[in-house]
Amino acid sequence: MEKSGSCSSKTVEVLDGSNITELVGNKDVFNNYVNHKFQELDKDKDGKLSVKELQPAVSDIGAALGLPSKGTNPDSDHIYSQVLNEFTHGKQEKVSKTEFKEVLSDILLGMAAGLKRDPIVILRIDGEDLFEFLNGSTYEPEIVSIFSQIESPQKSFHDYIIQALSKLNVDQGIPPTSDSWVVSNIVEPALVSEHGYDLDKPVSQEIFLEEFKKVALSVANRLKEQPVIVAHSESTFDGSGVKRLLSNKFELDKILNSAIETLPKDRNGKMSKDYLRVALDVVAPSAALPPFGAIEEMDKVIGEVFKMVSADDAKLVKEDEFKKILTEILGSIMLQLEGNPISVSSNSVVHEPLGSSSTLLQPSPAETA
Repeated sequence: MEKSGSCSSKTVEVLDGSNITELVGNKDVFNNYVNHKFQELDKDKDGKLSVKELQPAVSDIGAALGLPSKGTNPDSDHIYSQVLNEFTHGKQEKVSKTEFKEVLSDILLGMAAGLKRDPIVILRIDGEDLFEFLNGSTYEPEIVSIFSQIESPQKSFHDYIIQALSKLNVDQGIPPTSDSWVVSNIVEPALVSEHGYDLDKPVSQEIFLEEFKKVALSVANRLKEQPVIVAHSESTFDGSGVKRLLSNKFELDKILNSAIETLPKDRNGKMSKDYLRVALDVVAPSAALPPFGAIEEMDKVIGEVFKMVSADDAKLVKEDEFKKILTEILGSIMLQLEGNPISVSSNSVVHEPLGSSSTLLQPSPAETA
C-alpha cells in the first residue's frame, strides 16, 4: 500500500510509528516501561491485572489509535472489545505481567507497522484554508456541483448547509462534520448567527451560493478563534502488498497455514469454501488489505473476484485445494488493484491537546533516567 495525495492545511506533526518501534525494540527501556505500566494498573497489588484494571490500558490504546472514547461509537467499541480480548484471550479473568508484556508488544508493533504504512498527519484547521477556498476560483463550480447532488424540494436551507459542509473536507479547510463537537461548537453557532435567511425556507441554487458563503465565512471566523486539530491519513490500495506476499513463498505458506488451522474440517479433513472469506480476513493484514466490510469499493472488488473463482459455491475441498483457491483469490485481487487502485482517506478530530491524548506512549521517569 502506498501513500497518496496531499493536504493544504498546516501540518503540526506526522505520526509514522518510529517512536513505538524504538520503544519496543530497546529491551531494557521496554521492560522498564512494562513494569511501570503494570504497577500503575495493578491497583490491588496482587501481581495480576483484572479486566477492570486493564480498562485504562485499553482506553489508552484506543486513544493512541485515534479512536473515539468508549461508549460513543459502536464500531470503535467493537475494537475496544477486541483489544481487551487480546489481553484476556476472551476468557481469562486475570492477566500476568508476562502475558501483559507479550500482548502489549504485539499491539504496539501492529500500531507501528500500520503507522509506517499509512502515517497519520496531524493538521491544524484554523480557517485560513477555508477563507482561501471561499475566495478562490473553485468555490462556485464546487458548490454548484454539491447543490445539484443534494437538491430536493423537501430540504430546508439548514439541511442543505449541513449536507454541503459534509461534502467538503480538510483540503477546503473544513474539519469532519461527522464529529458532534464540530457541529455543536462550530457549525450550528455559524448557522444561528446567519439571521438573514429563514433556515426552514426552501432554497434556490442562486440563493444557496450566496447564503452558503455567509455561513462558511462565519465557520472560518470561528475556526480562527478556536482551531480544530484533525488526524488525517491517506492511503492507496494498489496491490503492491499482495504482490510482496505472493513473491515470498515461505511467508505465504506460513500465513495460509495460520489462516486455516482454526477453520472447521469434516472427518475427511475437507473444508467448506464458505470459509474462504474468513481465511482472507486473517491473511489481509499481511497482504496490506483492509478487513472485509471496512471499505465499500474494496468489498466490491473482493465480491467480483469470489464470483470469478466460484468461491461462494459452498463445496467441500481438501486443505491444499483450499490454499490454492485462496492464493488465486489473492492474485486476482492484486491484478484488479494494479489496474484500478482504490484510494481512501480518513479524518478524525483530536479532542485532547497533542501529547496528552494518550498516556500509553508517555515514558515513565524510570525509563528516561
